Amino acid sequence: MHQYQAEILWQRGSQAFIDNRYSRAHQWEFDGGLIVPASSSPLSVPVPMSEARNVDPEEALVAALASCHMLFYLSFVAKRAYVLEQYKDLAVGIMDKNAQGKQAITRIHLRPHESYSGDKQPSLQEREELHHMAHEHCYIANSIHAEVIIEIE
Repeated sequence: MHQYQAEILWQRGSQAFIDNRYSRAHQWEFDGGLIVPASSSPLSVPVPMSEARNVDPEEALVAALASCHMLFYLSFVAKRAYVLEQYKDLAVGIMDKNAQGKQAITRIHLRPHESYSGDKQPSLQEREELHHMAHEHCYIANSIHAEVIIEIE
């Protein structure tokens, strides 16, 4: 068993609160000491109550899934002795109503694009297999209900 934690801190300061027009800006602090500015999404709570520059929970979920998938993919590619030079993914999460009629991230599209060097290059079929393996092993994918769609370029 592993345990992961993040400390979340929001402070009211001098702003009003009961009028519901308070800032949603806050911070996430992780065990290594990294502090990430966070906020509600401006798509959920309009600016200025949201801070558009900050990471929002929805973006973080999409990034966590894409990052987890990539890390497993890198591992499987290395085990097959392919030399991966770059991996880039423009991941997109779709907010919609789920089967219970509640707002949720219902789909996440991963759009990985990789570049390899050397004589040994994976075929499209091999890349698809490697992405399938990465998806099956990804802890985040195994933890969510959203449909994950991998669109290989």
